[in-house]
Order: sequence, then C-alpha cells, then structure tokens
Amino acid sequence: MFNHAKNGQIAIDGTSVSYITFGKGDKNLIMIPGVGEGLKTIKGYAIPFSILYKKYANDYKVYLFSRRDKLPEGFTTEDMANDIIRHMETLNIDKADIMGVSQGGMIAQYVAINAPDKVNKLVLVVTVPRPNKILEDSVNNWLEMSKNKEFKRIMVDTAEKSYVGKYLDRSRKIYGLLGIYGKKATFDRFNVEANACLSHNSYNKLNQIKCPTLIIGAKQDKALGIEGSKELNEGITNSELYVYEEYSHGVYEQAKDFNDRVLSFLKK
Repeated sequence: MFNHAKNGQIAIDGTSVSYITFGKGDKNLIMIPGVGEGLKTIKGYAIPFSILYKKYANDYKVYLFSRRDKLPEGFTTEDMANDIIRHMETLNIDKADIMGVSQGGMIAQYVAINAPDKVNKLVLVVTVPRPNKILEDSVNNWLEMSKNKEFKRIMVDTAEKSYVGKYLDRSRKIYGLLGIYGKKATFDRFNVEANACLSHNSYNKLNQIKCPTLIIGAKQDKALGIEGSKELNEGITNSELYVYEEYSHGVYEQAKDFNDRVLSFLKK
C-alpha cells in the first residue's frame, strides 16, 4: 500500500470514528481537519491523503481523525478534543505532534490544554481562540444554506472564501459538478460542527498551552480573518507566528512552501 496507507474505524460511545494512517516514521503526527469533514468524513481517503502529505511519511506515522459518525447536539470543540485524546489511548499513541486546521485548530488547542503530556509540538493553522465577526458571518451563512441542504452553495462559498488567484479560477471550473457530489451529503454532523465553531472559546486558557507552537495565519483570510492568529500568538507563551500575506483560508493547500515550513518547525 502506498506509504503504508490504511483506513480504520474506532468504536466510541455507541457510534464510530473514521480515521486514516500512513507513513513509516518513528514519530507520531496527528492532523485534525476542519468543519468541512462534517459533510463528508475521511473514510476511504487514506491513499489520497498519503499522496497529498507524502513529505511527512518518512519521519512520521501520520493519523487523521474525523469526528464521530453521529455527533450529539451541543457537542463542543472541547468534547471533540477529548475524543482525540481517547483515540490516542485506544491506538496506544503516547505522545504526538499535532496539527489542526481551522476548526481542527480549535480542537487541537483543547488537546494541548487538557492533555499536555500527550502533545510534543503544536501547529495551529488559520484558526482562532474565540469567534469573531468574520467567522460568525461565515458560519451563520453556511448554517442557513445547510437548512435547505444546499451542498453546492456551501462548497462554492467556502472555495470563494478560501482561494485566490489562478487556484480560485481553476476551482470555479468544477463548480458545476458539486451538485452531483452533494447528493450523498448529510447535514446533521455539519450543523453540530458549525455550531461548535460559534461556541468555541479557549481564549482564557491559552496560557495553559506550554508546548512549542507554530501559528500560521493568512492575511487575506475571508473565512475567519487574521486577528485570531494574532490572539493565539499573544496568548501562547512559547509560540511563533507566521503570516502568509497573499493567501486566504486555503493557504495550507495553496502555499507551495506550507508543508516544508511545518516540517522545519517540527524537526528543529
């Protein structure tokens, strides 16, 4: 299997969690995706992700976890973080570097707060410690679309907020196909995750994060802005901030040096 890529499932509280793993390194790296996984889990995507993040495969055994298949109403980012901690115990992962993107970064904050002994280094990408107006406007807009099961509109709005330049132009060419993919989308999980973004607030606990932390923000971020990255940097003592001036929320996909920058931080 390419880069030792595997798909897996974990049973938890009467439901299950999809996860993927790849890589042959002797260190552990946990990646936590954003709220978009609420519309479609990572189940079955081990090989695509192992190709997308192949630069990590030599040094790390990489894990990506979806949220629960069935999310209770009112499930918070802290609840989701506690699930990650339980997954680590289930899979005998004593300690790991953790990278969270967008809502995944909100969850990662609470993993570092609630289980500091399990986190080696932390990478927080285009995320916030608490809601701001840009985030609230974005998420409330998606929730309104979700009420009408408008998968295509959610994905188009997300792309328009995430990408810039030629990358956005290429994305626009496939908008017509989104309606086809959206036929299998379910919205209950997405709604719970979106509301968890609105209630997330780790701001007053950031000083409890002691591990070395890299914060990556995007100055043009139309989904949640740049101020949250600055607040994280101010609140986490042992942190450094890097801001991509020309990119938006999808910087982790667009910036060609993104993975090299993360790896450089993790290795030093």
